[in-house]
Amino acid sequence: MKTSTVSDSMKYNIDNLNHETLLALYKNMLKPRLIEEKMLVLLRQGKISKWFSGIGQEAISVGVTMALNSDEYILPMHRNLGVFTTRNIPLHRLFAQWQGKASGFTKGRDRSFHFGTQEYKIVGMISHLGPQLGVADGIALASKLNKKSQVTAVFTGEGGTSEGDFHEALNVASVWQLPVLFCVENNGYGLSTPTKEQYNCENIADRGVGYGMESHIIDGNNILEVYNKLASITESVRKNPRPVLIEFITFRMRGHEEASGTKYVPQELMDAWAAKDPVLNFEAFLLNENILNDTENEQLKDEIINEINEHLDIAFNEDDIIPSESVELNDVYQNYNYQEVINNSELNEVRFIDAISDGLKQSMEQHEDLVIMGQDIAEYGGAFKITEGFVKQFGKERVRNTPICESAIVEAAMGLSISGMKSVVEMQFADFVSSGFNPVVNYLAKSYYRWRQNADVVIRMPCGGGVAAGPFHSQTNEAWFTKTPGLKVAYPAFPYDAKGLLATAINDPNPVLFFEHKGLYRSIRQDVPTDYYTLPFGKASLLKEGKDVTVISYGAAVHWALETLANNPEISADVLDLRTLQPLDMDTIYASVKKTGKAIILQEDSLFGGIASDISALIMEQCFEYLDAPVKRVASMETPIPFAKQLENQYLPKNRFEAELKNLIDY
Repeated sequence: MKTSTVSDSMKYNIDNLNHETLLALYKNMLKPRLIEEKMLVLLRQGKISKWFSGIGQEAISVGVTMALNSDEYILPMHRNLGVFTTRNIPLHRLFAQWQGKASGFTKGRDRSFHFGTQEYKIVGMISHLGPQLGVADGIALASKLNKKSQVTAVFTGEGGTSEGDFHEALNVASVWQLPVLFCVENNGYGLSTPTKEQYNCENIADRGVGYGMESHIIDGNNILEVYNKLASITESVRKNPRPVLIEFITFRMRGHEEASGTKYVPQELMDAWAAKDPVLNFEAFLLNENILNDTENEQLKDEIINEINEHLDIAFNEDDIIPSESVELNDVYQNYNYQEVINNSELNEVRFIDAISDGLKQSMEQHEDLVIMGQDIAEYGGAFKITEGFVKQFGKERVRNTPICESAIVEAAMGLSISGMKSVVEMQFADFVSSGFNPVVNYLAKSYYRWRQNADVVIRMPCGGGVAAGPFHSQTNEAWFTKTPGLKVAYPAFPYDAKGLLATAINDPNPVLFFEHKGLYRSIRQDVPTDYYTLPFGKASLLKEGKDVTVISYGAAVHWALETLANNPEISADVLDLRTLQPLDMDTIYASVKKTGKAIILQEDSLFGGIASDISALIMEQCFEYLDAPVKRVASMETPIPFAKQLENQYLPKNRFEAELKNLIDY
């Protein structure tokens, strides 16, 4: 790294900053620069596999981090090495992370900066850039609810501002007045796409007007401008919680990643920004002002280089990870020791919908940190009136109406979990989860496996057909999630199960998709304990015992099966209600099939790729010698679910089940 003179365009204001602070700012920029220079050498030597360079952007990471308190969360990107080093993470742990070693932060399961650490209050990115913006909302919401007077800072690039998550996160933060600093590093290019092809406004900061949000434009290469303005903004936001949009004008001097190169950038543009190098200019300024001398400067560089080399040796000398199936499988979910709560209170005959409402209300009473979020769930009580009266009992801070932005709300729930709080998110209809699919399957599901951060989130999923609601309000889409490791899926068929399983879902620190069939809400009644109780996940319910066949089902289809058997009393059947689909009680299934010799699986979902296919395959693998007939699957047609009643009746498997069951009995 060469020393240069201060650029004419770089004006430094050192008012109210002592020499100690100025030197700390320089050292904190110098360290990531020297690490990056070393990484580029190692990359050419084949000792690391990939590198996303932040050279030229160090002032932003360092200035923001130094303006925050150490207990305030930062959500950086892959060019924000200065965030990690300024928070004083031991370098050997960073190097081990990049090498895929066990002492890194993800046990070799994710690379580069795709990790978080509660110890240093850093929450790393995932490759889908947008979700971390909404996660920052959740962390800031927890801070606000707990009256901590803290700021949360989240980074994105100018390219990331084109994602829908950006709009959703800023909108939610503004509506809820959350103390979030949305830090946009406008570095000229999203990979090779210049800003003029990314957006059609003059400045990204101008968007703040549309969100009713304060915004600033800051020279991202001027460390003192970054630090001074951020110090002022953070102090103000702690006193007056609100979101702030900050656009940092900077430039990416290397490729998107090193293999990309920079051939698409005009050379005169590269030269102009090279003259504004944040590290070299500040170094020259400190030397010119006699705040730093050449000897001290060289000594500082030597100290950092020695530290880098020492910590690289530690990381390189660490043994490679030895794969272990048990370790991998055991780290998909956070361990949860189920605590059974048995209540001998009086029974009350209630509808399915009332059991869910009671269970949710009693869980709100059990967990004072539990927040529920969803569209129209506050005063209106939700689309199905499940949360009616909740605002009066628990207040609007804990019962939160949300804008129509499923993605940001799922992400905010993740942020609450990072802050140690529980949440329940209501999808107005299960179909609408597709608008929040990415954070469910890529953030909630993978977070614990990646860096041992659980997602203590329940997503309620009103689902199912039989109510003539058509393709966008009638899906039963559990198979989207049963095949995603890291998620749990509950799908009760009776009021008693719904209330007890919902309590368990909320107690469980892992993400749970809780399916509630709309057709059962007001059609099924059952005696249910009035007080709080729990039921275990992964335990099927044997509803009926017989010797001829095992009927396996869940949700509304359980009732179709029972109705069919009631109309055919000559058929002696075991009827299993699965209750939860992940975990799945295969032991009970195997025991029943070994007894009866025949199995039929009834699901409301369409056939191909549904849970019935996996259950069938497992029975064939584990119980083949006990079978007297092929395993039969009965499911809905391979079409979207239609609206007209006669078409919906044809689509659903209810009326086909009887014939298929009789054919299996006669096999």
